Amino acid sequence: MRRTLLVMALAAATAASAQKIADPRPFANTITPDDLKKHLYIVAGPAMEGRETATEGQRKAAAYIESQFKALGLLAGNKGNFQLGFPIYQDSLNKAAIEVNGKPFTLYNDFTISMMMAHTNTVFGSEVVFVGNGIIDSTHNDFKGVAGKIVLIIQPPSSSTGGGTRVGKRDGLVPYAIMEAAQKNGAAAVLIAQTNFTRRSNTSRVKGPAYLDGFQKSIDPNTYYISEEIAKAIMGADFDAAREALKTGNAQPKSYMANVMLEFRKDRIELASSNVVGFLEGSDKKEEFVFITAHYDHLGKRGDSVIYYGADDDGSGTVSVLELAEAFAKAKAAGKGPRRSIVFMTVSGEEKGLWGSEFYSDHPLYPLEKTTVDLNIDMIGRIDPKRKEGDSTNYVYVVGDDKLSSDLRPISEAMNKKYTKLELDYKYNAPKDPERIYYRSDHYNFARKGVPIIFYFNGTHNDYHRPSDTPDKINYNLMAKRAQLVFYTAWEMANRNEMLKRDIPLSEQ
Repeated sequence: MRRTLLVMALAAATAASAQKIADPRPFANTITPDDLKKHLYIVAGPAMEGRETATEGQRKAAAYIESQFKALGLLAGNKGNFQLGFPIYQDSLNKAAIEVNGKPFTLYNDFTISMMMAHTNTVFGSEVVFVGNGIIDSTHNDFKGVAGKIVLIIQPPSSSTGGGTRVGKRDGLVPYAIMEAAQKNGAAAVLIAQTNFTRRSNTSRVKGPAYLDGFQKSIDPNTYYISEEIAKAIMGADFDAAREALKTGNAQPKSYMANVMLEFRKDRIELASSNVVGFLEGSDKKEEFVFITAHYDHLGKRGDSVIYYGADDDGSGTVSVLELAEAFAKAKAAGKGPRRSIVFMTVSGEEKGLWGSEFYSDHPLYPLEKTTVDLNIDMIGRIDPKRKEGDSTNYVYVVGDDKLSSDLRPISEAMNKKYTKLELDYKYNAPKDPERIYYRSDHYNFARKGVPIIFYFNGTHNDYHRPSDTPDKINYNLMAKRAQLVFYTAWEMANRNEMLKRDIPLSEQ
């Protein structure tokens, strides 16, 4: 029995050793410029219609990615499904109306209202409170006595100089601050009179922007932006004097008796989008996970003819994920699969505000505490024309490797030094990066939950977010080399003995 146990232990150790020292280069070399190009001309082709979230083009792209994951033999990552759906909402205008003392005013010609910020509501008020300079401090509150009433504010051409904390800033009133002050003081609605109200002739049924969260923690009073004509219908001759008084900070709150009807109605449409999740099971550490991510959505179409192809942003990351999945699948088929499980996830909604990754991080399929790293790829197919130092034909921006885990950079640099020999540019790790790149792609939703991340990026260029971001402009050789760096880094992180340390606190810049 003892001899049998010894033989089994030696065999296990030999297998583990063989797995650990397996050469990853044959599998990395399957990530080729030609294969990347083949995929990208499909993902960023006209049939995908720019892949805008919650459109037919996005659904076509998701179906293509799913088909590739299936062909590689990956498991469906969402409880038997390859797609992880999430809801998206959009508002459609039903009606917006204002009447003052029986006189109707016209949407767009006399007033506007934010479709997204407003809620279905009708107010019949007989008193309107002009709140002067909108000052709130420990001894003064211009919003005092507005509970249950309509509040009127005149947007001044310049700042006022009254004491205390003003609900606004130098270049004009801040709508969010106004709504917050009105809500805290119980106002029924807010009217903001604009001196140079912009009139539009469009009075047709319109839709607002899509959004992810269908519920709000608090409901602010509806805020209408109104013309001077509406304000004068309420305030009469006092309007001009009040506007002048604002310039010196001497405007005083005052109530006006006027029968005002404010009506806003909208319908909420529920749309849907999805992340595509492929799963490659690990061996002895299969309950720990390496994530490799990219966003496959882009900006869609404008009209019938203008397509935002999004070849670099982020078709390049999407097809790199496909090639990385193929490389790891071939390694596993050869008996050299990863110790940890690898999750290949392409997300949608990034261009809308990191929606897909936000939904995943708030509803994870795999424990985040067991997710050792997220390697996120967003734009690795082009060259940054602003980069003037070093070899711009052989670099990649590495973002976030100095955050959350002290293990990240040593592994990244060791893999690069051994295999790819790219210039690793840390420009966007600067604490005061004016572009805030660290916060602008899907890795951040892993980082905010404490998961170590690395973000691979080539920088922006003249075709960024333009219809001219097309597959013919991609540097496929450089893209393949960058994707191979991600592969080698993932290989090491999937096979090392320990999960990455989480020894650096997440900091907000």
